Amino acid sequence: MSTALLHTDSLVKRYGGLLVTDHVSIDIQPGELHAIIGPNGAGKTTLINQLSGELAANAGRVVFAGRDVTSLPIQARARQGLLRSYQITSIFEEFTVLENAVLAAMGANEHAFRFWQPLLGRKVRVQAAQEALQAAGLGHRLHTPAEDLAYGERRQLELAMALAAKPTFLLLDEPMAGMSVQESASVVALLKQLKGRYAILLIEHDMDAVFALADRITVLVYGRVMFTGTPDEVRHHPEVRAVYLGEEAA
Repeated sequence: MSTALLHTDSLVKRYGGLLVTDHVSIDIQPGELHAIIGPNGAGKTTLINQLSGELAANAGRVVFAGRDVTSLPIQARARQGLLRSYQITSIFEEFTVLENAVLAAMGANEHAFRFWQPLLGRKVRVQAAQEALQAAGLGHRLHTPAEDLAYGERRQLELAMALAAKPTFLLLDEPMAGMSVQESASVVALLKQLKGRYAILLIEHDMDAVFALADRITVLVYGRVMFTGTPDEVRHHPEVRAVYLGEEAA
């Protein structure tokens, strides 16, 4: 396999005597969609918070694109291309879909907004926003106020805003949470289109979606990596079946 784009080396997070991430080491390759699954309380969201820079690690390292980013804050990691979608997805209800995406592109790539310039006059950012919205399936909604979007479309806008920032690596924490079956199917189709163009780390409780999307899956239990493998290897792993998948693996 090629050199990992993202590597964690024995990553630890403690809250008092509680060990939430327990020496987690994972490697994610360029263009790979890597899913993290595990029971509630397994440490999945804590891990993604450590990767994004929202939480500082008590021990261990995060290496991204060959650089140790363990000490870098969220925004610095985002400018390196390591981006968690909600970092820049505060949706402005009164702005259009396009305007929201342009703001996201500006926020991730510029050190200061220049509000005296017309928002849609920034051609490079507008082009990035339009391409991201097209990729996210919202190309027909550019001039729709964000407040008029349905719930599933809002989640699509959040993803488009992340894409507008030109990431190399996307951290997605339950992008299908609260969606209808049809909305979830649309997001699965969208993520299939994005596979290979970006490295993606996905946390998702919808096992059908995980097994349809993931190149590899890491199973976390009590903050520790139990197993990493292909969807087929995970589905047939006896410990994973017993501890997590249960009836779903039958």
